[in-house]
Amino acid sequence: MHREAVRKIAGYALAIAFIFAGWHITAMLVGSPALPEPLPAVRQLIAYGDEILPAFGTSLYRVVIAMFAGTVLAIPLGLVCGRSPRLDAVFAPVLYFLYPLPKVVLLPVLIVLMGLADAPKIALIALTIFFQVLVTVRDAAKAVPEDSIESVRSLGAGRLDVYRHVVVPATLPELFTALRISSGTAVAILFFAESLAGSTGLGYFIVNSWALLDYPRMFAGIIAMAVLGVILYELFDVAERRLTRWRRPA
Repeated sequence: MHREAVRKIAGYALAIAFIFAGWHITAMLVGSPALPEPLPAVRQLIAYGDEILPAFGTSLYRVVIAMFAGTVLAIPLGLVCGRSPRLDAVFAPVLYFLYPLPKVVLLPVLIVLMGLADAPKIALIALTIFFQVLVTVRDAAKAVPEDSIESVRSLGAGRLDVYRHVVVPATLPELFTALRISSGTAVAILFFAESLAGSTGLGYFIVNSWALLDYPRMFAGIIAMAVLGVILYELFDVAERRLTRWRRPA
């Protein structure tokens, strides 16, 4: 475990060095104040820490609550629809119609209904995550082999036992894959919502810096938002390793 942590830290260190090197070279070639070099942005990140840290905390709170709400609501419905052809026949047309709809177009409606505080931003992210997780869990539950279910039923397992010991474990890997992918989507929607509605969070910090033509400050906010995305991704990665240990080689 210690070796794995060291390897992951080393990997992130190399990735940061690679990104910063590419960023530095690109900034030199472009030669525009709109694309500052990495060091000025990092200095601004430190200098504006008293502003960035509260904005970071606000954005983290919004995205965590939203992803939790969307996931908790989507998992049961996805499992049931995946294992019940009758319910799936009812919900599938609705899902096919609503899933492709870009949820960001609903932000004005949510603002009118919920105001400019946290609620519309959380609702918008939760709605997007709900459909992404629902589709993944539904398809994963539908793909569970019938032989596995029948073998458990032959031992006297009831419906809840089948879900607990067969369906849920079989869908966990796909669920965590969806959550890792959705974490990037959630951060993108968070930026969109915070930049257009409200005056708090990293999205507002970035757009406000852009309006002030303070590009190093703007990139400091971008770095902070990238860190937010990495934290979410790593949280889901750690959770998957702990909850799906049976998938790891002995």
